Amino acid sequence: MHYLSFVWDPSEGIDLGFFMIRYYSLMFVVAFTLGWFIMKRIFKNEEVPLEKLDSLFIYTVIATLVGARLGHVIFYEPEIFSKDPLSIFLPFRTVPEFEFTGFRGLASHGAAIAIIIAMFIYSKKVLKKPVLWILDRIVIAVACGAIFVRIGNFINSEIIGKATQSDFGVVFKQLGENFPRHPAQLYESAGYIIVFLILWYVYWKTNKRNYLGYIFGLFLILLWTVRFIVEFVKEAQVDDRAEWFLNTGQWLSIPFILIGAYIMLQSSKKKHSS
Repeated sequence: MHYLSFVWDPSEGIDLGFFMIRYYSLMFVVAFTLGWFIMKRIFKNEEVPLEKLDSLFIYTVIATLVGARLGHVIFYEPEIFSKDPLSIFLPFRTVPEFEFTGFRGLASHGAAIAIIIAMFIYSKKVLKKPVLWILDRIVIAVACGAIFVRIGNFINSEIIGKATQSDFGVVFKQLGENFPRHPAQLYESAGYIIVFLILWYVYWKTNKRNYLGYIFGLFLILLWTVRFIVEFVKEAQVDDRAEWFLNTGQWLSIPFILIGAYIMLQSSKKKHSS
């Protein structure tokens, strides 16, 4: 008996009888809503017309969901392309039998790449500012949203941590287990709270927002460092790579950290007046 462990066995969501509001989906709604308010305050501060905020919201939502889903399939389950392509973007699977699954299997690395691409298009077509200008600001909202996405993963008992080999930890009853694991999702969420607070402080309390790429580069370093560290206590998401010294998530994080460092170093040469 693990007297010092916490048993986690939540319901899937709020059952309205005719429809189930899943907690994971609710966390995405919270993430995007808070992101909208954060960017609204920033746009007001920068005297950017608020009508451009609606377009930003649409670009970000589509890029996040499409990029995250494609990223998961490409990096972790490429066999889905040939075995069950309909399940890539639809909330159900058809193999081995039809089953409603909801939108699961999202990779933050894919979302990050898609958001960068979307912001490039948005900056050219809508904002008419350098892409690094919007990236320096959107990452504050992204860091905030990441907090709630990982809480959603915890609620869903997915992206789980390794067994603690002690009486401490969380017992995920939904997995049919009776031993404690690291609540890796909550570790990562806590790390993202720190990342968000640092980026918020840098934007509002320093002049670094005037240097193109500084906040974006800082975001890449901080967020992916948190991801890299937490991966040490996560179960590998791809079984045949479980014995690697570094797992897939860590190998994918390293380029983002290095790119972030380079962008920060270059930002001193790119001062921009809003």
